[in-house]
Amino acid sequence: MTISSRRAEVFVGSTPDRRFSGPATGDERRMLLGFLGDHRATLELKCAGLGDELSQRSVEPSTLSLLGLVRHLADVERRWFRRVLAGQDAPPLFSSEDAPDRDFDGAVSDPAAVAAAWEAWRAEAAFAERFAREAPHLDIEGDDAWRGTVSLRWVLVHMIEEYARHNGHADLLRERIDGARGL
Repeated sequence: MTISSRRAEVFVGSTPDRRFSGPATGDERRMLLGFLGDHRATLELKCAGLGDELSQRSVEPSTLSLLGLVRHLADVERRWFRRVLAGQDAPPLFSSEDAPDRDFDGAVSDPAAVAAAWEAWRAEAAFAERFAREAPHLDIEGDDAWRGTVSLRWVLVHMIEEYARHNGHADLLRERIDGARGL
């Protein structure tokens, strides 16, 4: 693989990078959802074009993989938006109390497992997006055993933080897999 001199060109070529197109002024909800959408798009971009490599643990001794990140973020989206804020009975899809790291450890090189992870992640992100857009305001609250009472505003900021952290992991994982560097 030829490494571009500009990191962003590896993934998007010479066309403008459309991930960072959210509003820079104005309404707080639109701005927070814009940042979160940008981070979701970054995760997808970091995984683009890969098959079996998605489950590769490429930064030893870490057990993180790109597929594990997708599974983990599906569970994180589900937890905060469905369980905590919407009050739904929605247990984690990929982890459990008995196996809290199964979202990462269970990421295997199987086309059905990869498809299931992406399907779950997309469904949870869509639910979260819809929930946040339709909520009457950002101060609606939910109760969480870990944090106590949290607002939709706090959850949106936390999710941006969560994706930012894991997109940094995705940068390193992807570069070790095939040399692709990017923003």
